[in-house]
Amino acid sequence: MPLTIPDGLVVSVSGFRGRVGDPLTPEFVCSLAAAFGTFLRRSAGVTDAPRGDVIIGRDSRTSGPMLVDAASAGLVSVGCNVVDLGMVPTPTLMLAVADSDALGGIEITASHNPAEWNALKFAAPEGTFLDSETMSEFLEFALHEEPTRAGWDELGAVGLDQDAVARHLAAILALPQLDLPALRARGFKVALDCVRGAGATIMPQLLDAMGCEMVAINTETDGRFPRDPEPTADNLAELADFVRAEGADLGLAVDPDVDRLSLVNERGVPLGEDFTLALACSVVLRRTPGKVVTNLSTSRVVEDVARAYGGELVRAPVGEINVARRMQSEAAVVGGEGNGGVILPDLHYTRDAPVASALILQHLVDEGTTLSAAAERWPSYTIVKKKISFPREGLPDAYAELERQLASDGVDSSDGLRLHWYARQAWLHVRPSGTEPVVRLIAEAPERVEAEELIERATAVMDGVG
Repeated sequence: MPLTIPDGLVVSVSGFRGRVGDPLTPEFVCSLAAAFGTFLRRSAGVTDAPRGDVIIGRDSRTSGPMLVDAASAGLVSVGCNVVDLGMVPTPTLMLAVADSDALGGIEITASHNPAEWNALKFAAPEGTFLDSETMSEFLEFALHEEPTRAGWDELGAVGLDQDAVARHLAAILALPQLDLPALRARGFKVALDCVRGAGATIMPQLLDAMGCEMVAINTETDGRFPRDPEPTADNLAELADFVRAEGADLGLAVDPDVDRLSLVNERGVPLGEDFTLALACSVVLRRTPGKVVTNLSTSRVVEDVARAYGGELVRAPVGEINVARRMQSEAAVVGGEGNGGVILPDLHYTRDAPVASALILQHLVDEGTTLSAAAERWPSYTIVKKKISFPREGLPDAYAELERQLASDGVDSSDGLRLHWYARQAWLHVRPSGTEPVVRLIAEAPERVEAEELIERATAVMDGVG
């Protein structure tokens, strides 16, 4: 039967995500994977079965093994061979797909969502997420056509690949932006927080290879997150205390699937996630000037860094694949998102927290300074974020009213609505979330009170429309 998407499931270019058991069941995952496997085989023109690998991995969530088994069963049933990487970061899986002849991949992770959530993120053969066009094609196929089941003698097989993390690590250490002798000579003391996610599969090995002394918390890979797993500054109090107690040079916090990185300076002060991208860009642009691509919700500080090195900042709609596609079309040398996600084309077009970590440490070597001093070099802005419940069918009217009442200098409607006030160095972005059933309001200004005022005014306007 064609796929039926249950109520409550969040579907976007970021995948299919929901609470485990309702609406995300193993039965649904099996059907979804079967549809995806058939779609991949048809897209690649594969007619013989079994033929064509699909690479699969997961983060540390307790539901991960169950859903890997369900997805594998669906893939095998349509004649796909499954290559199981086990517990790996999302960027590790993406790199494994990119460096293989696989038809595609599936990472089972809900990223920053709470532990009771999980999701399937789909990888295209090039090792990126499905773009909006391909996701639309897949949805159209899955909702209206039945998977092509293989006969008993044409079923796929399941194999294991336990070396994907080692290959990822080796590729990072070979990046031209890194001066390994200088990094090892510096001997940073790094406090690490893996939030009991998949970060412990690669981050300790990476820090050791760069000559760091590592102290760590939450490196158990049991998926029982001790806090909100999103690595925002507000969620890093434990790491901040740990940095101060251990006298570390800095703290690094990754999310459960290790594609986002947040920083804590040597004083135990969490930095905004946007600084991860800004400082990483500095390392790349210092060596290779060029374009930087980020999304519409990322801080102006990334633009400040790009300009300082003679580069140009280009903005794309929110979503990793949207940024990656724009990076490809612009031949950007670096990019990412202000949530701590760094994309380095020299490795692949995927947000990669281990890459970001290496670049941050290289930046401190380049500057010969502390993390607090490196951040203080750049202008200071404050981002304020708010989530609200709002009917999505009412958003066009809300956007029109926001544009009318707030009277900005610049308008971008490529992803929700972004209003910009150039003289005030302020902006507001309103858009429906692709990972949660909410609408996000994000504002930035030099002073917190200005950003909060923008959020309050926008909320009042939307309350009047809703």
